[in-house]
Amino acid sequence: MAKYLIQASYTQAGLQGLVRDGGSKRRSVVERMIEALGGRMESFYYAFGKTDLYFVADMPDNADVAALSLAITAAGGATAHVTVLLTPEELDAAAKKTVAYTAPGQ
Repeated sequence: MAKYLIQASYTQAGLQGLVRDGGSKRRSVVERMIEALGGRMESFYYAFGKTDLYFVADMPDNADVAALSLAITAAGGATAHVTVLLTPEELDAAAKKTVAYTAPGQ
């Protein structure tokens, strides 16, 4: 499974729901959603700043995490942004690959 960082920012309506229902309930909802897609939640944190929520999930593939992101954003309570995470070993493997590339202007 691939590992993903999902960042979410609540809308005003989403924040009102969060205040009403609490953070633990939201964590449970997200965890059930991830598990229903065949994934596993690794971590879940709220934060100060532009981004309100960070969670890391192991998901079977890009389509599953895209479905997760679409569901979150389409519901209207938050916007979600997904980042694919790489292990150091995956980066090592990428660094050993040869890629034919010419920089612009060369």
